Amino acid sequence: MSPKPITVLGSFMADLVVRADRMPAWGETLRGNAFAVGPGGKGSNQAIAAARQGAPVNLISRLGRDAFGDMARNIYQKEGMSTALISEDPDRPTGTASIVVDDARGENAIIIVAGACDGISEADVESATDVIAGSALFISQLELPLAVCQRGMALAKEHGVPVLLNPAPGGELPREIFQSIDYLTPNESEASALVGKPVDTMQEIEAAAATLRSWGVPNVLITLGEKGVYVSSDDFEGVIPAVNAGAVVETTGAGDAFNGGLATALAEGRSLAEAARFGNAVAGISVTRAGAALSMPDRTEVDQLMAMGGN
Repeated sequence: MSPKPITVLGSFMADLVVRADRMPAWGETLRGNAFAVGPGGKGSNQAIAAARQGAPVNLISRLGRDAFGDMARNIYQKEGMSTALISEDPDRPTGTASIVVDDARGENAIIIVAGACDGISEADVESATDVIAGSALFISQLELPLAVCQRGMALAKEHGVPVLLNPAPGGELPREIFQSIDYLTPNESEASALVGKPVDTMQEIEAAAATLRSWGVPNVLITLGEKGVYVSSDDFEGVIPAVNAGAVVETTGAGDAFNGGLATALAEGRSLAEAARFGNAVAGISVTRAGAALSMPDRTEVDQLMAMGGN
């Protein structure tokens, strides 16, 4: 029997990347080091990360009728992903993400314009009900309209499909949404936005996870960048260290790499702690390369790294 697919509801964004020795100050013009255009968008990145780990993946998204949309379709075909649930917007352009990368630190800042993704409707999601119902896991982020994300999560829950929400971009969410989430994966700033309190120290991280669990989320994973991920569930509580796969080049797609790896391992039936370690390995390799979607490693690379002890 073929494994059940992972279904991702999310955005595609064409990444417009500028690299410089440092971030500019307001009103300052800097000479950059390089410019590149590539595939991005949190949902798309996570779908590609999972596909490269061998998971069958469905992506529910929306593209414009333009060169950036063609770029997305070409990469999905190359990755062996289904495009049956990707609609085309006749008026809006494909979404874009303008990214400035600090080459000295490997850090970045991003501004997104959703474009065609703002045209995804609840009806589009409902048309994918049969696919969602037959999935091993349903993933969403918050780059699409919130009502659309909520409808997708509700459909998954109605059919007994576990829901993973990566709450990015960050912000407050209605309290009732947490009842639909099985796995919540904020970073520290996103966790802070959710609970309305600072999330900087380990004590604050633990408190934020406890709050989110009290709101109905059974499994909370707060990603901590180079420190790893804090996992809070009935079966495991603590930090799972990051995996060092080499020098950091760029962190743009690290969170998406983690989520794609985590989802794949969960769909394969691994424990939450094992799945988080696997996600850390995927993310650890991704940050050693430039780009977002194109930095995602394949399964052989991840398995080799984990066989070496993951450090």
